[in-house]
Amino acid sequence: MARNAELEKIIRPAVEATGFEFWGLEYLAQGKHSVLRVYIDHENGIDVDNCAEVSHQVSGVLDLEDPIQGYYNLEVSSPGMDRPLFTEEQFARYQGESAELRVSVAVNGRRKFKGTIEQVDNGVISLLVDGESYQILCQQVEKAHLVVNF
Repeated sequence: MARNAELEKIIRPAVEATGFEFWGLEYLAQGKHSVLRVYIDHENGIDVDNCAEVSHQVSGVLDLEDPIQGYYNLEVSSPGMDRPLFTEEQFARYQGESAELRVSVAVNGRRKFKGTIEQVDNGVISLLVDGESYQILCQQVEKAHLVVNF
């Protein structure tokens, strides 16, 4: 998490300078196959040209700052319909929607959840799973994304 926070400090201003919303990032350290995935959003949507523009901007900043040692691939993407959720504000924005979460510390004996985001308040996500409400600390969420229901 500390690495992601460091990367966000460098990348967020570069993304916002292009007029897009910085949605979040994932860094997957896998040796020569490491991936830095940056998610961007905009009220008018995101297309390939937008991703290329932001990728060019972010690449320049990363080359200058050099926060990652070794090889990695930079990917810039829209969060998509099943968008990952990174912050308390993002969870709050999607209250009433379905989400899947994985937490770092078990909550009532569970680490994986799929349910409806009921409420978000003071760093706590209230998630309704099969009729039971779970209180999950935002800081304990390792990975989360919306679940698309058709």
